[in-house]
Amino acid sequence: MLRCIYRNHILIGLPWLFIFLGFLYIYRGPSISPLYGSDTNIIETKSEPLNGPLNKGVCSDNGSWRVGDLKMQTGLKYAQPSTQNGRTDVNSVTNWNAPLVWEGTFDPVVIDAIYKKMDPRVAVVLFAVGKYTRFLKGFLESAEKYFLVGFRVTYYIFTDNKGDVPTIKLGKGRKISVVTIPSVNRWQEVVLGRMKWATITIDKQIRNEADYLYMMDIDSVFHNDFGAESLSPLSAVLHRGYYKNTRRDQFPYERRPKSMAYIPTDEGDYYYTAAVWGGYLEDMYRLVKYCYTQSEEDAKNDIEAVWQEESHLNKYLLYNKPTKVLHKSRQDLPVGQEL
Repeated sequence: MLRCIYRNHILIGLPWLFIFLGFLYIYRGPSISPLYGSDTNIIETKSEPLNGPLNKGVCSDNGSWRVGDLKMQTGLKYAQPSTQNGRTDVNSVTNWNAPLVWEGTFDPVVIDAIYKKMDPRVAVVLFAVGKYTRFLKGFLESAEKYFLVGFRVTYYIFTDNKGDVPTIKLGKGRKISVVTIPSVNRWQEVVLGRMKWATITIDKQIRNEADYLYMMDIDSVFHNDFGAESLSPLSAVLHRGYYKNTRRDQFPYERRPKSMAYIPTDEGDYYYTAAVWGGYLEDMYRLVKYCYTQSEEDAKNDIEAVWQEESHLNKYLLYNKPTKVLHKSRQDLPVGQEL
């Protein structure tokens, strides 16, 4: 008898308990918080913010740009993709599931059509100081032939001699913007200087004029199409000297623990070139500023990374994985070399 009474009480009380818990949840809201905050940084830098008229250190939300739906126009003719056929001689995906882009792993007709519909603004940062101005003509002419043809592109040329900037016939929607900077003596100063001046100019000017940004070496030319397959939040290019069977302990990373670019011999994914790297404007701003501040920190400690900004670039990309890795022939080659 008592057992039946207790059972009835339980059956009557349970619905009221659920109703009470429901009201409590609505009143207080969910109490689960994310494991990581939205501003979590994988790498902590020891440097102070840049001196000078920089803003908060990241590009404003108003200037941000993100890929939306991958839409293209109707009626576009292209080869049907296959789930069975394709390149089997190379790996086409990294172990963090980012595309590893090789020729034959994408259809340029499709991907160009998708990104042209988005109509992004692309900035290319080039440094031509001293004798390096002689490479401007070859770079610009080859870029107009092969680099993101049909897209809006602005070449930001940082130089100490504005008169050496050649007059080049540019395609529709493409232009040159000259930024005058002081002369330097050592080529290492050119390398470190471009991180400084790029950081300042991105913050003060380019952030309002571009959606994507590429850093490129001026002493190089394009030999092949460089299209929308290279666009992503953060795209890195495999160094042509270390992309095949090089072990990670043989990569030319900075190995001295005193440097901010230090990478232990048992760590590493790939070795990336600093001849060309790009991505969303705000992501590139963070990376360029990182390379500059880390180089400044090294200078305070009386050390220079073995390959200057390339060493800091590889350190950053080891712990902040690129969203797309491009094969070595996407690298701009020094003038005179062939693919």
